[in-house]
Amino acid sequence: MERWCGKVALITGAATGIGKATVSKLLENGMKVVGCGRRLEALQELESTFGSKGELTIIPCDVSKEDDVISMFSKIKEKYGGVDVCINNAGLSKSSPILSGKSEDWQLMFDVNVIGVLRITREAVASMKSKGAKECHIININSLSGHRVLPSARSHVYASSKFALTAITQGTRHELLDMQSELNCRVSQISPGLVETPFIGLHAGEERAAAIFSQLKALEAEDIAQTVVYQLGLPAHAQVQDVLIRPLQQTS
Repeated sequence: MERWCGKVALITGAATGIGKATVSKLLENGMKVVGCGRRLEALQELESTFGSKGELTIIPCDVSKEDDVISMFSKIKEKYGGVDVCINNAGLSKSSPILSGKSEDWQLMFDVNVIGVLRITREAVASMKSKGAKECHIININSLSGHRVLPSARSHVYASSKFALTAITQGTRHELLDMQSELNCRVSQISPGLVETPFIGLHAGEERAAAIFSQLKALEAEDIAQTVVYQLGLPAHAQVQDVLIRPLQQTS
């Protein structure tokens, strides 16, 4: 990780869960971190918690809003010249089945989980090129739901958005290979199973989440953050395409 010391990493959905743990890990490794999220209060708490560990910049940004994303990258360019690493972590889930769900719930999931990632990725690559970054890395935080569909109606549209993210990861890799002479950028993905974060409570409900976590030892946000560090720390010629990681006791 030494070669990343002093480099700039953007983390979306940085205020809680996997994003928060990743902020901590990258600061520990000497990176300058830009953490974005929708809720200013949560970002301020993040800054209060980790600001003393290194250089952390917080920027309120809703990835589902084009103007927010453009404004954020403008601020990053003004302060740092651009980014070297982009971690697409922001995501959400709504319990909204295919046959009985609400259109607005489907729209929101795709606006954040799909269109939001496309926006951030497009602007991040432009930022990397503008900065003249010598080595770059894009890491998408996906899910096992981006690789299989469970017989649970509440998760089907969410899974659809995560399958789309798998396609985005692979498509981004192909497009960057086409412009390899302009930018040396790896593209990786991490697809965790059950992780004990606030995300599960928001999706499944607090009582159901508590029951699930009482039955098995789930992954922790720090496990995923450590996987980010692993991917970044590999030699520049080595690209991990995807890491599927699940709790030992999780069977599906």
